[in-house]
Amino acid sequence: MEFDVDIRKIGEKGRVMFKKISEELERDYRGKFVVIEVDSGNYFVGDTVIEANEKAKEKYPDKVFYLGRIGYRTAFSFHGRR
Repeated sequence: MEFDVDIRKIGEKGRVMFKKISEELERDYRGKFVVIEVDSGNYFVGDTVIEANEKAKEKYPDKVFYLGRIGYRTAFSFHGRR
């Protein structure tokens, strides 16, 4: 499947939307993942990235989403050798 999307636009819109909803979501969903469909503003929460993404894909099978982790600055972090 090929997508013709503007990744920067999704990132920018997604960050703004995530910031708006994050305080509300933190009360009940801290540590869970959220997938946001940026054109509609609809979002889907899951215990894992896969769960949240599957919920989103069920409703929007041909879309690309913004991913965040509730209560965290980034969804994932990677650490190098020390």
